[in-house]
This record gives sequence, C-alpha cells and structure tokens, in this order.
Amino acid sequence: MTRHWSWIVTLLASAASLLAGSPDPEIARAEALYRRTEYGRAIDALQSLNHKTAASYSLLGKSYFMQGQYKLAVTNLENAIAEDNGNSEYYDWLGRAYGRIAETSSFVSAMGYAKKTVHAFERAVELEPSNLEALSDLFEYYLQAPGIVGGGMDKAENLARRFAPLSEAEHHWVLARIAEKRKDQATAEREFRAAAAAAPNEVGRYLDLAAFLSSLSRYRESDTLFREADEKHPNAPKVMYARAEAYVHSKRRLEEAQTLLQKYLGSQITPDDPTPHEAAALLKQARTLAAKGHRADEAQSVQSFF
Repeated sequence: MTRHWSWIVTLLASAASLLAGSPDPEIARAEALYRRTEYGRAIDALQSLNHKTAASYSLLGKSYFMQGQYKLAVTNLENAIAEDNGNSEYYDWLGRAYGRIAETSSFVSAMGYAKKTVHAFERAVELEPSNLEALSDLFEYYLQAPGIVGGGMDKAENLARRFAPLSEAEHHWVLARIAEKRKDQATAEREFRAAAAAAPNEVGRYLDLAAFLSSLSRYRESDTLFREADEKHPNAPKVMYARAEAYVHSKRRLEEAQTLLQKYLGSQITPDDPTPHEAAALLKQARTLAAKGHRADEAQSVQSFF
C-alpha cells in the first residue's frame, strides 16, 4: 500500500470465507459492516455477542487494527489464536498489529514488539507456505528490520525465491524492492516494470512504479503514470492515496495532495485501501509541510527585502 509494510491487504476473499463458515447472523452483519469500512459499528456488533469464536475475535482484531487501536487488535487476535492456533491469517494479522505498536514504542519496548512481529509472520508462513500475504509481510520485515530483531538482507533474498511459483508479479516486486534497498535503481526500475507487465489489470503495480519514479525525482514520468492510472480508474481511492503519498514524500504539489486526501476521506473505500487513520495522518503531514514551506517563503521574502 508505497506499501505500508505495506502491506498488501486482500481482505475480501478471507472475509467471504469467514462469513461462509459462520451461521451467526450477528457475525454476518459485522462482516458486512467491516467490508463497508464501518469499523466502529462492526466492533459494537461483535462486542455484543454472547459467545465469541476464533473468527469473531479475528474480525474484532482486524476492525481495531483498521481504526489504529493496535493494542486492542493484539488482544483480540491473540484470543483468536487461543481458540485456533493453526490459522495462518490470524498470525499474519497479529504480526501486523505488533509491528504497528513497535513503530510508536520506545526503543526498549520496540525491540520486544519487533521480535514478536517477526515470530508471528514466520509462524504464519510456516502454517501456510503459500499464503502470499504472510510471505509479503515477512519479506518486507526481513528487508527493513536490522539483524538484531530478526531482519536481514540475506533472509529477504532467500525468501524472495519462494514467490516465483506463486505470483510472477509479486516475484518481480520483491526483486524490485531488494534492488531498491541496494540502491540499484536500474534493476529496481526494470523489476517494477516487469511486475506491472505481469499483472496489467492490477493498478497497484503501476502505482508502485509511479511512486518509485517519483522517489528518483523523475516527476514527469511519475505524474504521467499517475494520470494514466486516474484515467483508467477514475475516482479510484487507491489512486488518489498513492498520488497524494508520492507528492507528500517528494514535498511538492502539497495543496493538491491535501485535496486528494480530503477527497479520499470522503470516498467509499474498502478494507483493501489504506485506512482512514493512515489517510488522516498523511493529510496532517501534508498540511505541516505546506505550512513550513509557506513560512520559509515568507522568511525568504523578508530577507530579500533587506
């Protein structure tokens, strides 16, 4: 999602399976609310259940996660695992929640949560080696985290080989990420383009490429890709967010980024899109950068005057 540990979140398939496996109409109603990103109402519906199952705990944990309440997400996902410790998806989501807590913790606490994160991801992959979501999360962890908390480039490269038989596009994506990490921009670009070619109907692949080009200050090419994505998928929330994120990261077109994010927050998103919590945080960042730029312009004007 750039990916937020990115987190590739394909939730509708798992949502359908959860719904099919539970005859409880309250869980079905909560699931429908979740799919409409009405996470607060989904939480209320699930909390009212007299008896909670592994599936209801999992959905409750994911709903809290989507609202940015990561400690409550951990509690409920751990409850889901206590009820069913053989479910790869539960461990994957638990790893995501631990990871988000680690991002905002003190150094000492972050170390502990980071280790819990990688252990959960590794368990998810162990339980279901073909779980592409879990593999992608574990790969990104290995790529980003230092060795002291279980990360490492060697681990990421070894894991990358496991993507080839599962998804050609995702395999090219992980190779692009490795090349990007190594500052091998030519290889990274080639692999991002190969990922897009392997999955021409997946707009996210083109957004990944556009974001990469923007990170290299190749703004004309990047903006062309964003514009083409917008033309092919008009008013797609995913495109709005990716475009705004690229603008914020490059500290340019910040007014447009704010407009895109405000529009995003008012659009009908799905669990497959970045959460409103993430969009609000990015909007705040855009406003802060825009304000700093405005003050810098004023200071320069005063200096020029004298």
